[in-house]
Amino acid sequence: MYKQMKHKLVPLLIICSLILTFLCSCGQEKEDNTEYVAVVSAMDNEIDLLIKEAEIDRVDKISEENYYVGKLSGKPVVIVKSGIGKIRAASVITSLFDNYKISKLIFTGIAGGVADEVKVLDEVVATRLLEHDYGIMSNEGFVWRSGDPGFGNQDGVYYFCDSEMVELAYSAAVSVVGEDRSFKGTIATGDQFIASEEYVERLSRDHDAYACEMEGAAVAVVCIKYRVPFVVIRAMSDKADGNAHESYENFGDIAANNSSRIVIKLLQSL
Repeated sequence: MYKQMKHKLVPLLIICSLILTFLCSCGQEKEDNTEYVAVVSAMDNEIDLLIKEAEIDRVDKISEENYYVGKLSGKPVVIVKSGIGKIRAASVITSLFDNYKISKLIFTGIAGGVADEVKVLDEVVATRLLEHDYGIMSNEGFVWRSGDPGFGNQDGVYYFCDSEMVELAYSAAVSVVGEDRSFKGTIATGDQFIASEEYVERLSRDHDAYACEMEGAAVAVVCIKYRVPFVVIRAMSDKADGNAHESYENFGDIAANNSSRIVIKLLQSL
């Protein structure tokens, strides 16, 4: 009896094994060897127009974030919202590089104007970025220190954007908003929404900053570690002064759309 059952079970087990193997192979996704340009912004209103204009093939959900995969301006792209602040930005950029073949990265969105000549709705393309909130807090107050050595220049103060992408982004900005509203320069990053004339003056005096925001330098650090060329493009929603909150409410969406239009133009030249 045992031998008869054994003879019947063996073919059945083989068939079940073959079926299971087939089902598993059908469920496996093909490896994606496409090289993508990553387009990242911190907030929904900063990527809304980009998603609307893109041809989205699929939406991948990774660690609760939606990664929109498709084409924009004819280029393969992955569009994602990073969330606000340095920690969230660095986390999402790392996830991007670990899950997709990213050839270039564009970070876009709104910021506060710092330089006197930079007005609301102007555009600033970062040539370099720094962390303005990196330092030591003591009883005497805050003392700024340079960032992590080995990323920017020799003392580690600055994180430099890709020079070719900077020039292409600046040209795109000029074509969208005009030369008188387009700037290239230093952008200062910190985990604060700046609404202080005194602090703006310090950022201008100490760092020669054109704008301030909350993600760019963190994005730069990850891109440099992964050796991915990148650029940061910012539209001014406010002047980072006492009226910053009101100005942001009035001009935030317009500024975000302007930057999105520049990204669309930039992608055409990449």
